[in-house]
Amino acid sequence: MTPWELPRQAVFGGVSYPIHSDYRDVLEIFSYFDDPDLPEYLKWRIALALFYEGEIPEAHLQEAMVFLTEFLKGGRQDAERAAPKLLDWEQDAGVIVAEVNKVAQQEIRAMPYVHWWTFLSWFHGIGEGQLSLLVGIREKLRKGKKLEPHEKDYYREHKAQVDLKKRYSREELAQKQALEKLLG
Repeated sequence: MTPWELPRQAVFGGVSYPIHSDYRDVLEIFSYFDDPDLPEYLKWRIALALFYEGEIPEAHLQEAMVFLTEFLKGGRQDAERAAPKLLDWEQDAGVIVAEVNKVAQQEIRAMPYVHWWTFLSWFHGIGEGQLSLLVGIREKLRKGKKLEPHEKDYYREHKAQVDLKKRYSREELAQKQALEKLLG
């Protein structure tokens, strides 16, 4: 993969596998990676099945996982340290779409196909706006920093939107409900 081309296939063992490279396909993959009820191996099996057309042979699964990971990162192969989560593709979808639409100068959801890397380019082109304010407030809250007066106002008025919702597994939800029932 190079940053100057938009990959639409991967080659493993001399066999070409078309990939589902539309941003909506990638966001669906992310939703499975975020599912607390799925074990890690199943998340990867689902992701590979959604991303590649055709069955990847066992001998090439590791290579397929590496390709998928690099593709999701926009072609970057650098090792990144795990950063705290400040954005949720699902929870923040409305704000993300609005901001990406500004950069793309069109309604991206109406477009029949947008390559993930094109979407990422537009996403990274987002400047000052509601999304940067939202993420900035989350970062300050995470670090225990003082909010500016306008940030305090925004947080007070949009607390449910700013606070990232924890995704509970079915087991965790059952335990939480049982505890709430005990406590009345």
